[in-house]
Amino acid sequence: MKLVIAEKPSVAQSLAAVLGAKERGQGYLQGNGYIVSWCIGHLIGLAAADSYDAKYSKWCYEDLPIIPKHWKYTVAPDKKEQYEVLVSLMNRTDVESLVCATDAGREGELIFRLVYDHAGCKKPFERLWISSMEDTAVREGFQTLRPGSDYDRLYEAALCRAKADWLVGITGTRLFSTLYRKTLNIGRVMTPTLALVVDREAAISEFKKEKFYTVVLNCGKFTASSDRCENRKAADHLTAACSTQAAVVRQVEKKQKSTQPPKLYDLTSLQRDGNRLFGYTAQQVLDYAQALYEKKLLTYPRTDSNYLTEDMKETIPGLCDMAASMVSFAVPAFERDISRVIDNSKVSDHHALLPTRQAAGADLVSLPAGERNILTLVMARLLTAVAPKHIYEDTSAVLECGGTSFTAKGRVITSAGFKELEQAFFSTLKKKPEDDTKEDAVALPPLTDGQTFEKVKASTKEGTTSPPKHFTEDLLLSAMEHASAAEFAEIGDVERTGLGTPATRAGVLEKLVRGGFLERKGRLLLPTKKGFNLIVVLPDTMKSAHLTAQWEAELKAVERGEQASAVFLEGIEKLISDLVAQYHAVSADTSLFQQREVIGKCPRCGSDVLEGKKNFYCSNRECQFAMWKDDRFFTSKHKELTKPMAAALLKNGRIKMKGLFSEKKGVLYDAVVVLADTGDKYVNYKLELPPRQNKNGKE
Repeated sequence: MKLVIAEKPSVAQSLAAVLGAKERGQGYLQGNGYIVSWCIGHLIGLAAADSYDAKYSKWCYEDLPIIPKHWKYTVAPDKKEQYEVLVSLMNRTDVESLVCATDAGREGELIFRLVYDHAGCKKPFERLWISSMEDTAVREGFQTLRPGSDYDRLYEAALCRAKADWLVGITGTRLFSTLYRKTLNIGRVMTPTLALVVDREAAISEFKKEKFYTVVLNCGKFTASSDRCENRKAADHLTAACSTQAAVVRQVEKKQKSTQPPKLYDLTSLQRDGNRLFGYTAQQVLDYAQALYEKKLLTYPRTDSNYLTEDMKETIPGLCDMAASMVSFAVPAFERDISRVIDNSKVSDHHALLPTRQAAGADLVSLPAGERNILTLVMARLLTAVAPKHIYEDTSAVLECGGTSFTAKGRVITSAGFKELEQAFFSTLKKKPEDDTKEDAVALPPLTDGQTFEKVKASTKEGTTSPPKHFTEDLLLSAMEHASAAEFAEIGDVERTGLGTPATRAGVLEKLVRGGFLERKGRLLLPTKKGFNLIVVLPDTMKSAHLTAQWEAELKAVERGEQASAVFLEGIEKLISDLVAQYHAVSADTSLFQQREVIGKCPRCGSDVLEGKKNFYCSNRECQFAMWKDDRFFTSKHKELTKPMAAALLKNGRIKMKGLFSEKKGVLYDAVVVLADTGDKYVNYKLELPPRQNKNGKE
């Protein structure tokens, strides 16, 4: 009997259906010589810091850095039941071997191995490595199972990554949180990503628009422009010198050019287009793609390749025919060039994203809108990638007028190629993408050297320089993917230049948003004050895109067996040790992260009183003054202490309130509430009732 362990219940059910394991058990399916069970994501993780020493339950600078000598692991509390199911299945006497059927990637390997090791299982296991959940792919995968030991280095790299993130996250977060008295999450990939956004916003805010001027000649059927002039006076002088003068053609140059079709999608490029064309977040695109994968309509989404392998060459025409019949736009009858998307050397763990053959029977209309749009994107990209190149002719003409050279440019489309298909797809979208190409360039009339245009009209045109663009998720994913590319190119290593991996980038962005470091405004990702200040106070080593990209390269080297995991982790340990030493006795400016509104002054020590979720508290940690919003004094009177009330009490010591409820009499009454603080643990209040009046209105 083989025990097959998948990453998710839904995947396990699909595998069981193919394998013929139909008998249901508690947390597994069984039959036909197989038991199929599942993890629920990460069942086992690295233990918390306080599992090594109880003192780590409190965050103190003196305890840093925290570097375990022997790593501990723990079962996720909410997943303990399923873990115990797996342990009992592993220990069954009829289970002779296991199959690791978690997602075929670094994290999938980690999920299975941690469970296998933590359970103390010694039984042999094999690896299922597939890029599609189609029935045929699953059957072929089980016929060609690989020895589990083939992926030992992949597991080693995955565990290395987890430990590195733990070391940087635990020590870095505690170091800066204790220094600045604010929870400041530090991450190996997260922090350099935040730095990219903060640096971009700083560049935008510091950008100063500068005016520039060009002189434009109207030659009848076309125009020609001068180089930029820095000041208006010089441009106007040139305009006056050229008006009604003759412009003579001095040079005409024609060049045949072409643009190759875009590559097939990897996960990052799919996420970028999902954001650009539909406004989806990177996480949403990943979720939609994962759902399509589990529905057997899309190949494995967490891929970093844009190419296919040679053995797939025969299946691509059929997939193209299927895609052409399913998309909602007309597909031109192109001659397809399949060879353009085939390159074995550029496929590592998984090939580029493709629709599956099983998608042919899918009802696209019944799919959720997000999944339908992502599947359509992948189909459109497949058709575009094998379409002919876009061919055009650019003409550049240099004219002389008033002793100055002017340039006229034109373009003629020779063959639209893939752009015809691309535009057909774009026409179906509600929001058309911005076109940053030069397709709007008009054709120049026939021009020859020496040709003269008499009495041309000249005019001055004003323009302004443009600041860098704010980051959308599309642009930020691109920046993450190519971070430090130029630096790595200088040392001849262009294989691994990015922040994170395609599989992890979406999660990084979500953590930054949840942590309050980034915020979404429409399609823009902008740093919050907290995010900006964090980057201001961090040293370069913690926010360096170059360093983090280098770590990713080293993890890949561990995966290939070119670097020992111990060497990589020693580097991480030295980094955080140096960081703690560097910040010894630093006097941190905690006001940088003081984002709560000041309500008033503390009557005990004079410090600022701030608003919390449940109270109004003194900012001086040694002072215990706090006014609770649900104080019994107010709730018994059917009132809650609000911010304006607290501010008035702090300022005047009293506040007049209407509609107070009397528990004793069950009626409403008006009174003055007085802040009667005596310095005890809890703040006291008292009532001052208005004087009673007799029937004549006298006191």
